[in-house]
Amino acid sequence: MADADRRPADLPRDPAAPPRPRTLSADELLPPVEPPSAGFLVQLFVVPAVIVSIIVGIWLAFHWIAHLGQDPQAYVRTLRRDNEGRWQAALNLANDLRGPTGKTLKSDAALATELGRILADESKSGRTGEQSQMLRVYLCRALGEFSIPDAVAPLLERVPDPDPAVARAATEALAVLTTNLVAAGREPPGPAAAAAVVAASKGEDPGLRSAAAFTLGVVAGGNQQAASERLLTLLVDASDDVRYNAALALARLGDRRSLDTLEEMLGLPDEPAPVPGGSRDDEDAAQSRRYKRALVVLNALRGLALLVDATGETLPEGVLARVKGLADDAVSNIRDGVAALETKLARLTPAG
Repeated sequence: MADADRRPADLPRDPAAPPRPRTLSADELLPPVEPPSAGFLVQLFVVPAVIVSIIVGIWLAFHWIAHLGQDPQAYVRTLRRDNEGRWQAALNLANDLRGPTGKTLKSDAALATELGRILADESKSGRTGEQSQMLRVYLCRALGEFSIPDAVAPLLERVPDPDPAVARAATEALAVLTTNLVAAGREPPGPAAAAAVVAASKGEDPGLRSAAAFTLGVVAGGNQQAASERLLTLLVDASDDVRYNAALALARLGDRRSLDTLEEMLGLPDEPAPVPGGSRDDEDAAQSRRYKRALVVLNALRGLALLVDATGETLPEGVLARVKGLADDAVSNIRDGVAALETKLARLTPAG
């Protein structure tokens, strides 16, 4: 056979050429088999088990918190803990106070007492952060939902609170609590409540003065003369909200000196609708003004209804003209309020 016909494999090997690499078998290409290490087993089994356990534990914790309503004292224990579960318990308690079990909870003296203690302890703790403030405001509002006298004392302690937000919450809650006590056939708070709210109405914060003005109309039974005198002073307050709430309170007490301010409230002009194409901030501001005007007018109508109930007398012609002028108002709730007031006034007129 000629040299040209030889296959490459048949050619003699050049001694100077590098050695050819050895071809590896399939078994030699696989990594060596070694027994698993302890670290590998931990990663494979123990770590996932821990993660699953944590997830299950969190789920069980939220499931337990969600069913705290079965044990009112569980609320107390959870609210005393400074952790995230506290706020879930607070939400559940608020829902339960307004839910099917609310009547039972609102009459639970032990629960009211313990909530009052938590409020007192938090107030004495010296903590001033947002979380502490939120807790104290929440506890005030929760105590206001009760219908037993046990909730009165903790709220009276917080009406003069140095934090205006807490003092306001306590003052507003005292009005709600008083209404609940009367509805339940129990004695409302006495002169101490009226005195505390009168003092709160002299504070520098307009929001607190506004809340105190409203609440004075509810708790004035403890000392109506002092409450009325203070409300007349608040009728000329620099804040419109304070003046308006003072008028509502006087109307509730049957004091016709509230009529001028109530008529002023009825006469607030409707705000123009937002301009198309304007900025979002301008649109939100316009909507806010329209909402505020509607709320003031509605409160004026309710105040007039309270005054009619308290006095059994009709209203002056000027006020009646203002009311009639709102019969075609753009806000349906205002039209409904006008109709309700006119129905009430019609009952005062003897049938011909």
